[in-house]
Amino acid sequence: MYSNYEFDKTLVTCVPSPRQLAVEEMEFYAFAHFTVNTFTDKEWGDGTEPESVFNPTAFDADQWVDALKSAGIGGLILTCKHHDGFCLWPSRYTEHCVKNSPWKNGQGDIVREVSDACRRGGIKFGVYLSPWDRNCALYGQGKPYDDYFCGQLTELLTDYGDIFTVWFDGACGEGSNGKKQVYDFDRYYALIRELQPDAAISICGPDIRWCGNEAGDTRESEWSTLPASLLSPEEVAARSQTADDEEFRNLKIKEDERDLGSRRVLRYAKELAWRPAEADTSIRPGWFYHAHEDDKVKSLDKLLDIWYRTVGGNCTLLLNIPPDRRGLFHENDVARLAEMGDYLRKTFAHNLAVDAVFSADKCDGVHLPDNMKTDGYDSYYKPDDGENAVTLTVTLPQTKTVNHIVLKECIPQSQRIESYTMEVKTADGWREVAAGTTVGYQKIARFDAVETDEIRIRITDSRVCPVISFIGIY
Repeated sequence: MYSNYEFDKTLVTCVPSPRQLAVEEMEFYAFAHFTVNTFTDKEWGDGTEPESVFNPTAFDADQWVDALKSAGIGGLILTCKHHDGFCLWPSRYTEHCVKNSPWKNGQGDIVREVSDACRRGGIKFGVYLSPWDRNCALYGQGKPYDDYFCGQLTELLTDYGDIFTVWFDGACGEGSNGKKQVYDFDRYYALIRELQPDAAISICGPDIRWCGNEAGDTRESEWSTLPASLLSPEEVAARSQTADDEEFRNLKIKEDERDLGSRRVLRYAKELAWRPAEADTSIRPGWFYHAHEDDKVKSLDKLLDIWYRTVGGNCTLLLNIPPDRRGLFHENDVARLAEMGDYLRKTFAHNLAVDAVFSADKCDGVHLPDNMKTDGYDSYYKPDDGENAVTLTVTLPQTKTVNHIVLKECIPQSQRIESYTMEVKTADGWREVAAGTTVGYQKIARFDAVETDEIRIRITDSRVCPVISFIGIY
């Protein structure tokens, strides 16, 4: 493992922005894919669908929000316009929108009702706006289409209150003129920063990155500090001539999709960027509602497996729940969300560490072990600078049944931990229940229940001294 003190000090200068931190602290939020596809039984519309097909006669955004809150979901991203180009708000820039649908006699606004329901319900609202528009004749013409797209983006960012994220995917197909649009993302980003400076720009954007699949799968080591750009082979060669490190001289630059941010990779970075991961998946096989999938809602066990790997693995979870043709979340989806929320609330209802004794084999004398009882960044534990390996012990007042350990770094001071183990004391001695590399925002270890009164977390390597904000025992 490549490491030197000056190099590692540079790595820990990379920290989250307030908008990134706000998304990471949400942990679990939702998508709602809703458009003409809901009524044509398609996943991707082609832009020729008549506006008359869109008519969710029982639409109820409060029902959506209530269902999301039952699962512990803290925000909702609405597909305000998918690739078919149909807008869920009465856009001034197109006729292909709700104002020409029979729903509410063309007087309705889905975006308005959903954003208002989110605020009433106390969850955050975000927007998805597809840059690929299969209905707009300007698509593929360069600036004229960018003007059109920025007009619609401005409508969404000025008419519907605070937006927590603007979510872009990378879909880019040919327009009716046979050309693809070269998206002016720099212009889009600047507009978002101007109109909604607190909104994260996600996936095709600088703030939140995609984990790389739509199955909720994640890497075993999901890093937040990534190379913003890499050294050229020539720069590597020049540097290696003075590096007293045979591995560095011989290691080839390549993108390892399973390792995005270890020190082995970051040593080739020209500059660094904080890019936390998001995993997106749907509660059903498809992203839009299909009646034949009513009995194919993911099981509780499957959803929990995804939740633990994402929310418990330094990654946020974006779960899609597609409204049906009535404009409601289907009963099967609603029941599963409530079941999931019940499980999570019961599992994490009581932190056994609240009344425990916290200790550490090393401490700087100011940032004490007891600071790890509070889940937040205002206080934290740290050893002296230069102490990169520490042992933390949590002693419970009495023997308890334990099957979860939660560990959080104080990420406003960067992601530092490189390796750790978690152990519980049993009648037969210490037993390892988890081990890994990254912690970052949060690592949740889930294991078979064990009777114990003492838990030990060993931080075996860090970039510089670890800074721990929270330990929870459940």
